[in-house]
Amino acid sequence: MQTMTLIWAAIGGVTALPAGTCLRAPVYRMSVRAGEPDQACCQDCGAFLAARLPFRCARCGTWFGGPWLIELLSAAAVGLLFARFGDQPESVMFGFLALVGVALALVDLAVKRLPNRLTLPAYPVLGMLLALTAIIEHESGALRRALLGGLVLGACYLILAVLSGGRLGGGDVKLAGLIGLALGWLGWSSLLTGACLGFLLAAIVSLVLLAGRKVTRTTLISFGPYMLAGALFAMLGIK
Repeated sequence: MQTMTLIWAAIGGVTALPAGTCLRAPVYRMSVRAGEPDQACCQDCGAFLAARLPFRCARCGTWFGGPWLIELLSAAAVGLLFARFGDQPESVMFGFLALVGVALALVDLAVKRLPNRLTLPAYPVLGMLLALTAIIEHESGALRRALLGGLVLGACYLILAVLSGGRLGGGDVKLAGLIGLALGWLGWSSLLTGACLGFLLAAIVSLVLLAGRKVTRTTLISFGPYMLAGALFAMLGIK
């Protein structure tokens, strides 16, 4: 059993490496402030980005993002999920969400926004994968729970966004609905665990940064990465 787990982890990690490379250029292009046009040039030398999927500047050789960062994060997240779910159909939909999540987290950390062009297209793809998994596993109940989970978590975040005075944004609300779909499939306890862990991780990191005087109480933080990390822990069965 342990050998099979390692094999599935390796399969997931190797599969995710080229997927991470494909995400490198979109993440770089979208890492701009809200309302600004996509990044079209290398920030170091000003050379235009190639139309294909570049991962380094053709003129100066600068990496678009940290060297191998997105590839390694993608491989780690998908590898862990494949190790958890193995040959179950769920591994595909959770692996897909992990790749989208890595891209969203990196953009959010860079410019404090969660682009609609990453979040919204993920809804129909994840919905299709959920439906296919439900058909294969004859789990219509889990599919209904997933849909309800997306609505519930999205609605909760919408209320929190209204009450937060701008500390939570529309991107967080849309991401919450996406996470709710995946965690709802696993069960209500997983949904609650993932949601709570997101807030707990954000609180712990914020306290550490406050203690180190890296931020103040009024500093806006990128909340998306904590939401995604909490969801990942819940998918892995960590409570």
